[in-house]
Amino acid sequence: MPTSAAPDRKLLLVVDAPSLLHRSHHARAHTRITDRSGRPAWALHGMVRQIIEAIDSFAPDAVIFGLDDRTASERRDLYPDYKAGRAEKHPELIDQLERAGALLDALGFATLTPPGLEADDVNASGATWAERNDWNCIIITSDRDAFAHISDHTQVLRLIDGGLHGSPLLNPKRLHAMYGVAADRYLEYAALRGDASDNLPGVPGIGEKTAALLLEHAGSMQTVWADIDHNEGRALVAALDSWAEETGGRKMGSTVVRRLSAPDARERYDFNVRIMSGRDDLDLGLTPDVPGTPGLLPLDIARVTQVVGFLNVRATTDLAVRVLSNTDPASFSRL
Repeated sequence: MPTSAAPDRKLLLVVDAPSLLHRSHHARAHTRITDRSGRPAWALHGMVRQIIEAIDSFAPDAVIFGLDDRTASERRDLYPDYKAGRAEKHPELIDQLERAGALLDALGFATLTPPGLEADDVNASGATWAERNDWNCIIITSDRDAFAHISDHTQVLRLIDGGLHGSPLLNPKRLHAMYGVAADRYLEYAALRGDASDNLPGVPGIGEKTAALLLEHAGSMQTVWADIDHNEGRALVAALDSWAEETGGRKMGSTVVRRLSAPDARERYDFNVRIMSGRDDLDLGLTPDVPGTPGLLPLDIARVTQVVGFLNVRATTDLAVRVLSNTDPASFSRL
């Protein structure tokens, strides 16, 4: 387990609920699990089961779930093609997405559906809240946008096909090993590269490898733009070509400067930064100094039994009672 975060801090778990629901829907639809009222519940069950396992593994002090506003989108208002091209959601998934908030609230977890915003913004605000309050934070999501929040306080458990226990827990060191980018430069890297899943093109001619090299050897994009504006990119060319000479690679400095100097390059970069940046100033409503308030663990055993029991999977109810209502979770894998 990565140990970049201080082990003596309290831990906030920030959960991207729509991300878990989407993955659970596709992975578990074959089970056709229904709740006690006969409504589809496999995505809800999968989400709850994964969070119980995460709580058992990490022993957080508080948990908050981010939800998308399904009625409005500031990003789509700004960019109508935002996330265009994604497949239509199945009606049974939509039904479970719409019921998730009420289920989590009934359990006693904290939830936040920011008006016009997304779970991504709750991720960003959770990371900021943790740093401000000197807590550790783990964001659970399948969305790479959360990598921009990785720091000495915050790690990201990126869900992949292997499930919770087969997913990487990313800290600054692991992120750099994967992408060659410092954690505090990931947003700049993503804005240069673009994001096909959100239908956001990158800066033309600047792919993943070039973006990583640019930030690694030429500094921040603020420095890069300043050099292009006031020095015709000479320092940038020198830095990239020096690296090429040291490694025996092809000199690319002049090509990169030409591409970054193209008429629409900076406009595209700035636009991507604006769309990709998570709002980090949301009021999470967490009150860790008030015992028993939403989001704090342990949860009330009667509520856990009733709410998880409604999902109609006895083994999950038993696990939930043990983990969620226990002051001493089984596995204290503190960061």
